Amino acid sequence: MNYTIFLIFLAVLFLLMLVYIKTAEKFKIIDKPNKRSSHADHIIRGGGIIFPIAILIQFPFFGFQNFWFLAGLILISLISFIDDVKPVANRTRLLFHLVAVALLFYQLQVFELQWYFISMAFFFVIGTINAVNFMDGINGITGGYGLITLVSLLYINQTAKFTDSNLILCAIMAVLVFNFFNFRKKAKCFAGDVGSVSLAFILVFFLLQLIIRTQNIAYIMLLLVYGLDVVSTIMFRLIRKENIFEAHRTHFYQFLVNEKKMPHLAVAILYSLLQSGVNFSLIRFPFSSLTYLVVTLLILGMFIVILRFVFEGYRRLTKNADID
Repeated sequence: MNYTIFLIFLAVLFLLMLVYIKTAEKFKIIDKPNKRSSHADHIIRGGGIIFPIAILIQFPFFGFQNFWFLAGLILISLISFIDDVKPVANRTRLLFHLVAVALLFYQLQVFELQWYFISMAFFFVIGTINAVNFMDGINGITGGYGLITLVSLLYINQTAKFTDSNLILCAIMAVLVFNFFNFRKKAKCFAGDVGSVSLAFILVFFLLQLIIRTQNIAYIMLLLVYGLDVVSTIMFRLIRKENIFEAHRTHFYQFLVNEKKMPHLAVAILYSLLQSGVNFSLIRFPFSSLTYLVVTLLILGMFIVILRFVFEGYRRLTKNADID
């Protein structure tokens, strides 16, 4: 490992982030708060563009590789950044996402598997990308959670050898730079769709590499805390007969911030610490049994549902306010 190169790379990312902030200020690329927002100020949007940029510019430093993954990342980041600047039709955005995921699968040779595995993989990847995007609603949560996941993947890579550690380190440095501007009480910028979507795409790339290399699907638990929040929220929205594709603020983390008035960073740290605990357990006590995984997910799923009933109440979770 060449620490000088990494320091230069980190400095370059920091400089590029400053350039983007100045450019975004000039062209008014800002996040305007609305009734569903968890913030009240106009903040620069799209700061997460540093994530795909970091992967793109790391090649001169560490060598060119993973062409199809890079092509998919550029494609999905491009449409997401355009969506940050001016809303894009859902069909157009979904088309770009599907093509990007197809390129990712080509890189990982997923298309050589049986059709049902390919279908499940598409569902998992598209679902994960949207889940990370849904969870990007308060200061620090995307950067904090992303950092925990990437550091865990870097540690696992020391023994599993599923990818190039330099690539994970570059992603970590991008998250650190982003956190400098976002992980604070008054953020300088938000990740935007380009940030949450591209980070999810990067995480899924590493996670699929790990699962394919180890043949252990239990590593999906590296995204467990986000998954529990998103899946339970979708379940309750279906119970309330709401359109799950419409914007909302009924995630558990949003309840903690908006209703319980917990500070953004406190909630972000809480989610990061919970995922850290899961990751530590997964690394310290590894398992590969599908039955054990299913049972574990069911138990934790029931736990989060009970927890939400206790904190949010039956009426809030099951009754549609528009109907009452």
